[in-house]
Amino acid sequence: MNGSPFTRGQRTIIVYGIMSVVIVMVIAQLWLLTATMNAFLGGDVAVVLPAALASLVCLLLNLGLLRYLHGNSRTST
Repeated sequence: MNGSPFTRGQRTIIVYGIMSVVIVMVIAQLWLLTATMNAFLGGDVAVVLPAALASLVCLLLNLGLLRYLHGNSRTST
């Protein structure tokens, strides 16, 4: 046994799930950028800081998930 609690098929499902969440968050960030730029160019500057913080949270979540995948791929070989 290689010491992993998951079978190869289970790990594949976990990877697909995490990658799906990452893709959804990236699309949300693109939407957030578009909505923020639209509001900013329309003269609403109060939206910029909350949108930047929300985008930063999405970035940190994405980096954490991708780091988890990278670390998990090295231990499961």
